[in-house]
Amino acid sequence: MSRKRSFAQETCVRSVGKVLHRTGAIWPGCRIGVAASGGVDSFVLLKCLQIRQTILPFPIEIMAIHLNPGFAPDNHAPLVEWLAKEGIPGHLEVTDYGPVAHSPENRRRSACFLCAMKRRKRLFELCAEYGLTHVAFGHNADDLVETFFMNLCRGGRVQGLNPCEPFFSGKIVVVRPIIAVEKTYIKAAARQWNLPVFSNPCPSAGHTSRSDMAETLRNFYGIAKDTRQCIFNGLIRWQMDAASRDGGPWEGRARTVRSGPLMGDDGAADDFPDGPA
Repeated sequence: MSRKRSFAQETCVRSVGKVLHRTGAIWPGCRIGVAASGGVDSFVLLKCLQIRQTILPFPIEIMAIHLNPGFAPDNHAPLVEWLAKEGIPGHLEVTDYGPVAHSPENRRRSACFLCAMKRRKRLFELCAEYGLTHVAFGHNADDLVETFFMNLCRGGRVQGLNPCEPFFSGKIVVVRPIIAVEKTYIKAAARQWNLPVFSNPCPSAGHTSRSDMAETLRNFYGIAKDTRQCIFNGLIRWQMDAASRDGGPWEGRARTVRSGPLMGDDGAADDFPDGPA
């Protein structure tokens, strides 16, 4: 008999289903590559998609894609063991993106920007090589709020994180299924599922534009008792309403991914890409 899920676990699983349904993001036979960093967000996303597989009225496939940035080449061992135990296929690859981004070789861009850009580009290449239709990122509600204010305060744009958007003329669909879940619930669910979360020993961790904005927002939330929850509720509702109005842009179209690497502009790096991958 399956064990009853906790409130945090159920919040994560239900929210993933709601986001995928409202955005029309998936269809029978779609193949989803999950960008698995080993952090709490991507681990919970993997677990939720695994559960949704058993609930959906049609089949989907999932696989994990882990790109080790190269600071600790063996630290993804817990992910290897967990994937084998759960029967989830995966592609795990050790890169040099992190050390190169932090080296004198990188003179033009921030270390976080270059590392994230290289990882996103490689993710899209792997999606094409494996014939995947989707790549799923573990951005959560906290990331949505931080990204919105970063874009507004630093770029003068009203823009958040789209739960579902096509790249390369729809060859790959980027989805963010846990975009409406707050970090608090994600951390609680990960503990309750005993997920073997591990960290990336990046020297820039905790010293990024995103972490600076998170600190600014913590001070901002002190304006009133309900300020934080009102901001979260409002931005989640706004982002989901916008995605729902867009509808499923792939309705009535052939949903196939061409084999071979994707060429041209990678189109993958956000303006502020140092969030979870």
